Amino acid sequence: MKRVLVTGMSGTGKSTLLEELAARGYRTVDTDYGGYYEILDGERLWRPERIEALLREASSGDDGGVLFVQGTTRNQGAFYPWFDHIVLLSAPLEVLTDRLTNRTTNPYGKDPAELAETLEYVETVEPLLRASATLEVVTTVPVTEIADAVLAHVLS
Repeated sequence: MKRVLVTGMSGTGKSTLLEELAARGYRTVDTDYGGYYEILDGERLWRPERIEALLREASSGDDGGVLFVQGTTRNQGAFYPWFDHIVLLSAPLEVLTDRLTNRTTNPYGKDPAELAETLEYVETVEPLLRASATLEVVTTVPVTEIADAVLAHVLS
């Protein structure tokens, strides 16, 4: 089974993409839920034992399927060798700002400090994610087109 990390800043559409991929029958895991992260010194980090178990289980299956894992944490790079593809979702600052301040599915980003933090991460963290990505998709098009582009890359 192929393992694909979907990463990017808050508001780029990671959860929306996972919903679309799940609707198409793909296995998806959103590490924002289900006990995949812990808070250490005020920072949200992946729990290594949970992520390793997830990826180990996926690697044991040779059914030709794909597992899409969504998340962005400082320690995600330690798990890059487990992934066959790393997909970075990005969006222009004005799009991120609009999405974060107006979305109804997640409260993160409505607070001005959270919004400022995310916009700062676009400058400081996103370039690091970009350097490791096997594909970058700018999410200013409909999610169906984003899913098509990701699947074309992953399944080729």
